[in-house]
Amino acid sequence: MLKVGVLGAGHLGKIHLRLLQQSEKYELVGFYDENQENAEKIAREFGYKNFHTIATLIHAVDVIDIVTPTLSHYKCARVAIKSGKHIFIEKPISNTIEEAEEIIALAQEFGVKGQVGHVERFNPAFKAVREMIETPMFIETHRLAEFNPRGTDVPVVLDLMIHDIDVILSVVKSPVKHINASGVSVISDTPDIANARIEFENGCVANLTASRISLKNMRKSRFFQKDAYISVDFLEKKCEVVKMKDAPEQPGDFDMILQNAEGVKKQIYFANPEVELNNAILDELETFADAINNNTSPIVTLEHGTEALRVAHQIIDCFKK
Repeated sequence: MLKVGVLGAGHLGKIHLRLLQQSEKYELVGFYDENQENAEKIAREFGYKNFHTIATLIHAVDVIDIVTPTLSHYKCARVAIKSGKHIFIEKPISNTIEEAEEIIALAQEFGVKGQVGHVERFNPAFKAVREMIETPMFIETHRLAEFNPRGTDVPVVLDLMIHDIDVILSVVKSPVKHINASGVSVISDTPDIANARIEFENGCVANLTASRISLKNMRKSRFFQKDAYISVDFLEKKCEVVKMKDAPEQPGDFDMILQNAEGVKKQIYFANPEVELNNAILDELETFADAINNNTSPIVTLEHGTEALRVAHQIIDCFKK
């Protein structure tokens, strides 16, 4: 079991603490939160050990789980890596590309592993269809959330849309060619609703919409590729696959057949992949433990997190223009 410590005991930090306590792959040593009054309350309520400095916690563990506000990710990661500790770091990896690239360089220099908390990669609905998404040429995503003051210190792109950016980059194996985007600030100082169009060099186009001022929550993505349409509902943890194949010469009474202008006939059929329900946050933490113990590459590397951040910043730059 790897000894782990958590930096940050806010809303998400408390979830991480609870799951790490349950995990059979980690031994939860304790946590640090700069709000010591809050830290002592959590320690009393749940029995986790409260460390009074970051340095003492880092010294006592093998892995540091960074669940602090984005602005402090770089500082926390730097200290942990220089102490030879592996790091799990919540998304976005850092506040700037420069910081993210230095985190990568430090991890390589000190021989430690790092994983970024892009949790939707572990969503059971996405996992069920991941291998079926081969060469998507058009992708549409909607990530809408009801208003929550928590998170409005950053643009909606870094708060919500970055989840979909990471998922898209994981399935489109082509460099980004061009980005168009627009965003509107409604109740925050930064955009609360945004739309982006990402064009890739292989011709794929992704259209992303994110909002944190919606009347209902929605997290849906649709992937279109040759002979297939794949839909993923990240919120309801459901997926749908519609495929096309050459129609049989003698179709059955209930077969769905389409014929185009050239006379080519295709049969439509539906696949319902089995969705194995999981706890995505626990999954991402435990696969990181496996990567450390087996000396393999984490599922969401520091490089992946940096590329998602790079595209997110390119979208934000479009707003400024």
